[in-house]
Amino acid sequence: MRKVRLPLTCLDKPDTPIAVTGLRRLLELSAQMSGAEDFGLRLAERGGLTNFGAVGLIVREQATVGEAIEAFSRFIHIHHDGMRLDVARNKKTVTVALHLRGRQPSAPRQSIDMALGSVHRIIQSLFGHDWRPQEVHLHYPPPHDRKRYRDFFGCRVTFNAEDDAILLSVHDMERRIPSAHPLIASYLRKRIEAIETRPASWEEKVDEVVRLLLAGGDCTVERVAEHLACTRRTIHRHLAASGTSFSAILDAQRADLVVKLIDDPGRPLADIAAQLGFSAQSAMARWFRGRFGCTITAWRKGVRPLAKPADVPSASAA
Repeated sequence: MRKVRLPLTCLDKPDTPIAVTGLRRLLELSAQMSGAEDFGLRLAERGGLTNFGAVGLIVREQATVGEAIEAFSRFIHIHHDGMRLDVARNKKTVTVALHLRGRQPSAPRQSIDMALGSVHRIIQSLFGHDWRPQEVHLHYPPPHDRKRYRDFFGCRVTFNAEDDAILLSVHDMERRIPSAHPLIASYLRKRIEAIETRPASWEEKVDEVVRLLLAGGDCTVERVAEHLACTRRTIHRHLAASGTSFSAILDAQRADLVVKLIDDPGRPLADIAAQLGFSAQSAMARWFRGRFGCTITAWRKGVRPLAKPADVPSASAA
């Protein structure tokens, strides 16, 4: 880490922004020192949607595999500003091509292996482990162990290709994702698009990250601090200077999201309580009545109190 000038803190805080060039040097150096020619693939094997933070969340909630891949292509720059995916279709095949910022003909292969391998793992997670792409292209010369690449991708791998890409069937793009939740997908898309504008104030930045993490069911001040590459103390200090607090922002965003979630009668209240960070369903029920002046059951029946109830303390988070 020191040789490539990357902060050791990024080991404990995976959302810490780091230099792309430093990461690429780290991968190449690690492969060289370990003697593992497939070092990048090994890292990709350990990855998945959860490694892509908010971008992974929005991919997971898309209705079809095609929409998930398009969303990943659209928003990947938020998580990795040195990576781009282009999705091209013809009558039978879809090509998902990887582009790394600043790539030269002698681009470090470990970075390509890790990035394209991660894309493969994400697409595979949407189908199940039995899925295989039609073909994989890599622009660099073949390694000593070609079989390792065939085993990883589960298909023919062409080296010395014109691009770095995964090819899949057009029919694959139409596959439905059973676990998808359109409401959450729409909510996350709006929040991520808002984050792209890079809000200036700390209150706005925290507000947007809280919205994203709440939608994914994992919102704490520690997680927000990781996303903003700072400490929780920094967040509290800046919010206090703005005349607000983390608990106030969390409470407001809970109120915004809960009314959307309870509109789905098939969604268990216990699941909603867990997603919003309440210690129990009963804690959410008490908070809701204090916040909205009626029970969740009454709200679902169309009751809307005319007067806003007095502010009540936020219920404890899980």
